[in-house]
Amino acid sequence: MPEISLFYGIRITMNWDEHNPPHFHVEYAGFKAVVSILECVIMRGAIPNRQLKMVLAWTVIHQDELMQNWELARMKKPLNRINPLI
Repeated sequence: MPEISLFYGIRITMNWDEHNPPHFHVEYAGFKAVVSILECVIMRGAIPNRQLKMVLAWTVIHQDELMQNWELARMKKPLNRINPLI
């Protein structure tokens, strides 16, 4: 799964062959979650609350870039890196 961003130990990845709705994967310290790009909510899994708040803020900030990557992934094209939360 290609990594598209990494910040504060939070790894963000997106698969090339995914199903709708648009989403990405989050890993942090052994926790895993799937986050909806359009709704900015966890669809499955869990991560600690502090990291969840950071991921959701990052999602809102980069929603357009995430959707561009989603479309690239669906076309099996290389994904773009997205700036980390700083």
